[in-house]
Amino acid sequence: MTQFATSKDGARIAYDVTGDGHPVVLVHGFASSREQNWRTPGWIDTLAAAGFRAVSFDCRGHGKSDKPHDPQAYGENMIDDILAVMDAADSWPADVMGYSMGSMLTIRLLMKYPERVHRAVLAGLGATYFAENPAWRNMIATAMETDDLEKIEDRVARRFRIFAAQKGKDRAALAACMRSPRRKYTVEELGHSKRPVLVVCGEKDDITGPPEPLAASFHDGRAVTLPGKDHMTAVGDKGYKDAVIHFLSE
Repeated sequence: MTQFATSKDGARIAYDVTGDGHPVVLVHGFASSREQNWRTPGWIDTLAAAGFRAVSFDCRGHGKSDKPHDPQAYGENMIDDILAVMDAADSWPADVMGYSMGSMLTIRLLMKYPERVHRAVLAGLGATYFAENPAWRNMIATAMETDDLEKIEDRVARRFRIFAAQKGKDRAALAACMRSPRRKYTVEELGHSKRPVLVVCGEKDDITGPPEPLAASFHDGRAVTLPGKDHMTAVGDKGYKDAVIHFLSE
């Protein structure tokens, strides 16, 4: 059942809780939702069956959460949203799993509020994390604002734009989210984190690159590559689920 947490700036953040046991907070990817990223691919049922308490929520700009159109409404406010959900669901310290954008948010949560995170899973994020590319983000944001698909030449931007056209998605909010500033950490900074971290990427994911460089930056990081999977097809992969359940059960 959908519930709502109130973030520090007053934004309403939709979330739900399934199962009992140690909490696993799920942070979905860009232009997705808790339903699309976690429930439909079977993640929530998998975690509940393994004895975990799955806490999934819609990031602002997505799903049933508030959808501001101002880029300044995103940024670090998205970390406050995770904290608000953790508090409302009484679910911390927790294991936290992100996918793509959700993994970037998970890193920021881990680095700013380590007391909130027991273990972290960073999926759909790899070596390209260290490449600052505001031009690429601007291209994706512009694609969100473009009505005519024929005007989008870049293959990845077109793919995201098609994904964002699905019913219930707010392309203006998604463009604002993509344009917001993003804090990234250096290899040296990430090395100060002592929490166990699992990094998972598809073998054919040309958005993320390989998982090993990101995993190696952490004091206790490990990497898993999913054979034959790309950024979209890795989400519900059985090998991904098996690796995560094993990691969280250690």
